[in-house]
Amino acid sequence: MSDLPHLTGDGDVHMVDVGPKEITDRVAVADCLVAMSPETAALLFGGGLPKGDALASVRLAGIMGAKQTPTLIPLCHPIPLSGVEVAVEPADVGARITATVRTAGRTGVEMEAMTAVSVAALAMYDMVKGVERGVEIRAVRLLSKEGGRSGTWTR
Repeated sequence: MSDLPHLTGDGDVHMVDVGPKEITDRVAVADCLVAMSPETAALLFGGGLPKGDALASVRLAGIMGAKQTPTLIPLCHPIPLSGVEVAVEPADVGARITATVRTAGRTGVEMEAMTAVSVAALAMYDMVKGVERGVEIRAVRLLSKEGGRSGTWTR
């Protein structure tokens, strides 16, 4: 068990000390799908939902989610984010949400990117639930990460 960085030699959970790590530019990209009927998707992307500008709310929720990651996910380090971009676009099943998160730091932003799309998807559900309750959040996943000791990884 001691080979896992979040566990001590005795198996106790602890926050990893990233102090000795080199500061590097880091970027992570994550996405998810939100499945809904074509009619609901048309309302979402056409601005016709009863709650107002859903896409702006979804983007803002994603940005806020990225910024709040260390308060939501145990053992995540609070890190200064230099940028968070959240995009929402039509997809075959409804909508795709993509988040790109950047920092210059000692630890990566993969969790921030995945939290961003997760919170954005929940906000999207909240915006469309009045017209369709059966909406599904699917496939939250990391697409790529750059920086740090492990370098670049792409799905």
